[in-house]
Amino acid sequence: MTTPRFSAQLFFIYDSHCPWSYVVTPLINEITKAFPDIELHLWHAAFFDGKNDSNTNSKKAELDQVEKLTNISFPSNYKDILNQSTSSILSANLMTWAQNKTPSLALTLLNALQQAHFEQGNKLAKQSDFDDIISTLKISPPAKVFKDKLNKDVLVQLEDVFALQEIMNTEAIPALLLAIDDELILLNHNFYLIEPKAIIDAVELEFNKHRLNSQKT
Repeated sequence: MTTPRFSAQLFFIYDSHCPWSYVVTPLINEITKAFPDIELHLWHAAFFDGKNDSNTNSKKAELDQVEKLTNISFPSNYKDILNQSTSSILSANLMTWAQNKTPSLALTLLNALQQAHFEQGNKLAKQSDFDDIISTLKISPPAKVFKDKLNKDVLVQLEDVFALQEIMNTEAIPALLLAIDDELILLNHNFYLIEPKAIIDAVELEFNKHRLNSQKT
């Protein structure tokens, strides 16, 4: 499939350390494979700062809910770190740098970060935690990425995140927003967690609606 002859953009508001974002990323993978001409915006919400953690029981309850609604099971490597603080600050810095400087690799990087965190139990909390990923992808992020505070690029992007959340009338993450020309469509990712490929039909349906509406005007 290819994107029709109109402007199409996909906005994914997420956090690399959010389990719901982890199970929604496969939907992004399917959409970008089916419609490679869609302009993808990966906007890290930087929600986890190591200070706003819920207790371990709450985290486990959330994982139980995620597993119940998907075909994904979280391994013990990840569950073993649930009692530790969660900070996605360095990942937010790195992903924002990648989105701005090497967007063609940004989704690959996000998948790698989530795999490291949710499948290998890598906290991604210090620079050395990223070494293998950086080496594999052959990227060269600047030193400022690994300072334990959100850098200016992330803060600027967060302003865009807040503006988009206001348009969507929700601060929930993850969130998927499809933009077709001037039309904005909030995609309900909950419908596709079991079968991520099914979201392709949903996006195609929105494209067809836009075509028909364009023909009428």
